[in-house]
Amino acid sequence: MMAQKSQNSNMLLAFITLLGVIIIVGLVGFFMLKKEPEMMQGQAEVTEYRVSSKVPGRILELKVHEGDKVQVGDTLARLEAPDVTAKLEQAQSAEDAAQAQNQKAIKGTRVEEIQGAFELWQKSKAGVVIADKSYKRMKNLYEQGVVPAQKYDEATALRDAAIATEKAARSQYSMARNGAQREDKMTTAAIVNRAKGAVAEVNSYVKETYLIAQTAGEVSEVYPEVGELVGTGAPIMSIAVMSDMWTTFNIREDLLKDLTVGKTFTAFIPALNNKQITLKVTYMKDLGTYAAWKATKTTGQYDLKTFEVKARPLTPIPYLRPGMSVIIKEK
Repeated sequence: MMAQKSQNSNMLLAFITLLGVIIIVGLVGFFMLKKEPEMMQGQAEVTEYRVSSKVPGRILELKVHEGDKVQVGDTLARLEAPDVTAKLEQAQSAEDAAQAQNQKAIKGTRVEEIQGAFELWQKSKAGVVIADKSYKRMKNLYEQGVVPAQKYDEATALRDAAIATEKAARSQYSMARNGAQREDKMTTAAIVNRAKGAVAEVNSYVKETYLIAQTAGEVSEVYPEVGELVGTGAPIMSIAVMSDMWTTFNIREDLLKDLTVGKTFTAFIPALNNKQITLKVTYMKDLGTYAAWKATKTTGQYDLKTFEVKARPLTPIPYLRPGMSVIIKEK
């Protein structure tokens, strides 16, 4: 009888122990298998622009280094471009020659040439006077029958020739005094303007040897070293516009219910002691695939696409740096 009771007590104790183990395992499984809130990780991004030159050259001097703050108009680097300098000298020489030609056209004929033309005109005028007197004498004598008609005709021809010579000399004097024609002056002026344009073009290339900051920011990366050759359009450094920062996330589409364009949400930044920030969604686009998308599930489930979501802070965040993680915790 005592043995029977002892056996029953042992079985009850074993049952209670087993039941306790089952309950403990169930509780542990409940808490361990309980669905945790989704964590969506993104990162901070910043607008960057690359500094480059229109002309090839050699890096003569780097005025800034990585991490330096720059303002609009700051000189970032200086290039050495001897080819551009030589072209500038050629263009300036061509402009000087064009200016000389233009001044010659504006000034007109030399004073000595004008004086010479004037003297010839005066000489021809005197010739007209003499020829006219001779003509009148011969005419009187011819009418009196003293000289033959041949002599009278010769005197008439000499007078007419003297008059024509005087007109030609007067025309030469007028042309010398008036200088170049209007068309010639316009031509030389156009040549001067073309030369000035060539000089201005080369000067614009000379300015490109000084690389100037177009926007305030921070030097994020410098590519070449002093003394290296760089080609046309080759990037020399990158400037991060720290005032233009945003965050980007790659989020599964079943988690987008509260992340539509224009909506605001909260996130935290682990690097800034889990600082909470408020962001506003400004952009959303699916991350396209390289092949035509099609469903691969056949058991009532479906494939979920991923979307790129960009959001900007509502207020500036001190000490936020590009690349820092930004975490969204699903409520």
